[in-house]
Amino acid sequence: MATVRTCEPVFTVRFEVGRDSIDENGHVNNVEIVRWMQEAAVAHAEATGGMAATREAGATWVVRSHHVEYLRAIFEGDPVEVKTWVTTLGRSRSLRKYVFVVGDNPVARGETLWVFVEAGTGRPRKIAPDVVAAFSLVTPEEEPTLPRK
Repeated sequence: MATVRTCEPVFTVRFEVGRDSIDENGHVNNVEIVRWMQEAAVAHAEATGGMAATREAGATWVVRSHHVEYLRAIFEGDPVEVKTWVTTLGRSRSLRKYVFVVGDNPVARGETLWVFVEAGTGRPRKIAPDVVAAFSLVTPEEEPTLPRK
């Protein structure tokens, strides 16, 4: 049985924007935002014990869809804070949300619909109880609010 660790329901990861993240328009490439979403989700799942429980169940997570709303440009050297949390855990699907902030400024928000699948076949399956136990769901009232400027 995987060990579930105590972790805040809203998990925060910080990045500093490097030169490799900048596109020909002089700001962060949209692909970087999606990569940061993935990295934040994995870091959160590792911190809760959810990744270990997933591996122990012989499963993995795959993305069904991403949605990103860009609010402001992000530039080289900017310190980016990514907050992420899980809002639903259904039979085989889970919705995870994200907020990106630079300083006090919201710069993007997004969500990913994840599907729990059998590692060997890629077929959706019921989310294992130990995986469900690893995450605290965040209700709409508990979601981080975007700073207003």
